[in-house]
Amino acid sequence: TSVIGTYIHSGIIHIIPAGLDHILFVLGLLAFGLSGRSLVLQVSVFTVAHTMTLAAASLGLVTIPGSIVEPLIALSIAWIGIENIFRKSARVALSRVVVVFAFGLLHGLGFASVLADFGLPQSAYVVGLLSFNVGVEIGQLAIVVPIFFLLKAVKITPPQFRRGFQIPVSALISAVGMFWFVERVGLL
Repeated sequence: TSVIGTYIHSGIIHIIPAGLDHILFVLGLLAFGLSGRSLVLQVSVFTVAHTMTLAAASLGLVTIPGSIVEPLIALSIAWIGIENIFRKSARVALSRVVVVFAFGLLHGLGFASVLADFGLPQSAYVVGLLSFNVGVEIGQLAIVVPIFFLLKAVKITPPQFRRGFQIPVSALISAVGMFWFVERVGLL
């Protein structure tokens, strides 16, 4: 139980307060639309994908240097925001699901680098890995769920959501993602 508690806590801390890039990404998923179904679909696809690469990288099956992964994570954040701004429909298309899955794979590699720095106990490797992932999910949901329910509680209409939340939040997410990309490739 101490391993579970330690690694869940570590996963949460990686998101809140240390994981601003992951927070912005899941906020970008939320900013796609007011549909709980689309949010659950996107977050689920993202979770499955980053769980796969987190496990693969933690087991040493996939190794990609942070100098490649981190700029790509920044671009994924920018892309999600841009896609939100220019989307044609409030429905989640297959192309969006594929994009979120691919970006989830990238983010899992980012989580793996954090977990590698923290280390996993040899005697409870799987328990530690799963617990860290549960902590990451708790952290992400702690950000997205209250905002989603707040937007629903204020009975924001789709046009109000688009003008007052989706476009400004997505533009900010994209700008920060592009800044991080430039910073992470060493241009700043």
